[in-house]
Amino acid sequence: MPHDLFPPGIQHALDLAGIFVFATAGALLAVRKNFDVFGICVLALVTALGGGLFRDLVIGAVPPAAFGELSFFVTPLVAAAIVFFLHPEVQRINRAINVFDAAGLALFCVTGTTKAYEFGLGLTASASLGLATAVGGGVLRDMLVNEVPSLLRDREMYAVPAIVGASMVAVFIGVGMLNPLTTGLAIITTFVLRLLAIRYHWRAPLAWNRRSAVAEEP
Repeated sequence: MPHDLFPPGIQHALDLAGIFVFATAGALLAVRKNFDVFGICVLALVTALGGGLFRDLVIGAVPPAAFGELSFFVTPLVAAAIVFFLHPEVQRINRAINVFDAAGLALFCVTGTTKAYEFGLGLTASASLGLATAVGGGVLRDMLVNEVPSLLRDREMYAVPAIVGASMVAVFIGVGMLNPLTTGLAIITTFVLRLLAIRYHWRAPLAWNRRSAVAEEP
């Protein structure tokens, strides 16, 4: 098993930051859907921990950090409580969801890739698992609220920024240049790319030469 790429404190802080912002995005979506307090907490937990839980099971890090670290379980509940009492007006919720979701996407594609590599996976496999870590919670969140997961439609490039960020981390690892500065660069690049995609409605291409008369679903 390779040595740790980051001191445990830095890795833990990045994980907690990702958990908090993803939990906030999940809780805000629950508010938009008019869920009660229990629904808000469940959606916050699923969004925050789903991707990391999948990653840990794949790499054999058992029990998963979500069950072994009390802070990983408490942090989403804190985010849910903050949203429950202090969420913005309804017309501003969608914007807040997008910003927090982009931040979680950026943080988790980095931490997922580095943790997978630390457990002995190759660079390509590590980047793939970093992507899964970043989008896994969002997929579960969307399924629970009966929406087509953003990953499958990739509206406004949901998965592409995570692929870019995870790939950047894998390249930095491969050339021996992964450090706090390059890690921050990967996080910022993913975050900004996702927000630009939302702002300018960038999206992944549809099927080549699609001529179906059926309108695309909203």
